[in-house]
Amino acid sequence: MSSSSPSHRARPRKADDAYLKELGYEPVLTRRMGGFGNFAISFSVISVLSGCMTLYGFGLNTGGPSVMLWGWLVVGAMVMFIGAALAEVTSAYPTSGALYYQAEQLGGRKWGWYTGWLNLLGLLGAIAGIDYGAALFTGAFLNLQWGFEPTPGKIMVIFLCILALHLALNLFGVRLVSILNSISVWWHLGGVTVIVGALAIVPSHHQSADFVFGEFVNNTGWTSPLYVAVLGLLLAQYTFCGYDASAHLSEETKDAQISASRGIIHAIGWSWLAGFVLLAGLTFAIQDYTGTVNTATGVPPAQIFLDALGVAGAKALLLVVIVAQLCCGNAETAAASRMVFAFSRDGALPGSHLWRQVDHRTGTPRMAVLLSVVCAAVLALPSLYSPVAYAAITSINVVGITPAYAIPIFLRVKNRHRFRPGPWNLGSWGVIVGVIAVIWVAFVTVLFCLPQTRPDGAWVSVDTFNYAPIALLAVLALAWAWWQKQGTSYTVPAQSFDRSASTYEDEVV
Repeated sequence: MSSSSPSHRARPRKADDAYLKELGYEPVLTRRMGGFGNFAISFSVISVLSGCMTLYGFGLNTGGPSVMLWGWLVVGAMVMFIGAALAEVTSAYPTSGALYYQAEQLGGRKWGWYTGWLNLLGLLGAIAGIDYGAALFTGAFLNLQWGFEPTPGKIMVIFLCILALHLALNLFGVRLVSILNSISVWWHLGGVTVIVGALAIVPSHHQSADFVFGEFVNNTGWTSPLYVAVLGLLLAQYTFCGYDASAHLSEETKDAQISASRGIIHAIGWSWLAGFVLLAGLTFAIQDYTGTVNTATGVPPAQIFLDALGVAGAKALLLVVIVAQLCCGNAETAAASRMVFAFSRDGALPGSHLWRQVDHRTGTPRMAVLLSVVCAAVLALPSLYSPVAYAAITSINVVGITPAYAIPIFLRVKNRHRFRPGPWNLGSWGVIVGVIAVIWVAFVTVLFCLPQTRPDGAWVSVDTFNYAPIALLAVLALAWAWWQKQGTSYTVPAQSFDRSASTYEDEVV
């Protein structure tokens, strides 16, 4: 691809570390990840076996089969616009800071500051959502195996154990993370094939195509079919989050100016295809819709497996899903920790001197990993008290990270005459693609701050309140307050500024 503007030709491809120094940073992370590994981390974070499966029950109640299937196609197309626009900006600025660094370079320090805080909220919400979803599926497996009762308290304990596992795995270094992500790609693709194949071959009864693509279900309490239909888009929009992981791992990726951008696009494309096949396979295999929605396992896909394949088959497929979800959470922990590291490197977080430390042996920001896991645990605590808290956690991911995607894209469009594309770019299509991406992001951000259920005609209660906008406002308020106190210490370098290597000597431990 090439730029159409002679005065703003694409930058030539440069050596990774040399270009990182041009962007203002001395390389301190270990560059051991190849192009496939970079794609694999975003593909693993998107994880159709996590997002589609954990919110499948939400989809059954909020629009039903038709909204899930058609919504997946529509959202996937819109996300491809976002991903393409973000990939273009990432090629120009391949740093661990990713979105906030891009926003700062294109719009100024305050743009970068608030983008960083939104990105951080979204990434931490993603860890919480992914690992809590894995805990729910683990509880369903234990229910089938030993009659385990998946109460909120027990699910929280499983969730904390999963967080601890991801903490430990991410302390070993990026090479292990890259290996696990590469395995994760084939596990996901193989898992979707096995699940859909088993659900297509074994059951004697399947739903009709009219049901799968035309059945509308509203169990939300809201009377507007349009409102319910757009709420149902959360399943797809939540699943299509996290592809910025390729950008956050760019300082650990070889040929990052090309590989990180390709990683974003390929991860979205393959997930779009695999997710549609998975959702269709699950929905065709539903034996009892009401029984699936009200399953004692707490996880509707587990009930589909159980009804269609029996206990042994259900347990086997649940294990396939759980392993995929564990891979997803591990990849998201890596991405979030790099964001914490980069944001702290520029002095934007309280206690930045702690979170930007890099272990000299593994080349990993260990304290940043620890902070990411602890914050994710705190975000999931309301699940102990509220039955709709999980949907709110996923909304936090969407309303935090999706606007953060749009800000550098918006600034690239707004300041297009001084944006110099990297070697991967959209040419003359860049502005059009960017405008479509920003409009879609504005729509879904507002949408997922709205109430999702209205049982018995009541407007809002403690049990049904969507606390995602509260989390969003709290983070923006914290960002504003910290800017007033510490904004002068926020030191994202100018692109031409080359930091001295001595800057980090006392931070590498």
